Amino acid sequence: MLQIGDLAPEFSLPSTAGKNLSLKDFSGKIIVLYFYPKDNTSA
Repeated sequence: MLQIGDLAPEFSLPSTAGKNLSLKDFSGKIIVLYFYPKDNTSA
C-alpha cells in the first residue's frame, strides 16, 4: 500500500476519448488522481 509521500507506480488507463494515457505523460506536472468507489455500478 502506498503511503503519503510515496511515488506513484507507473500505469496507463484509457481516456474517455479512447486514447491510452500513462502517468509518464504528465511527468513534471502536478496532477490529482481521484478514485471513487462504485461509480456507475449497481452496487
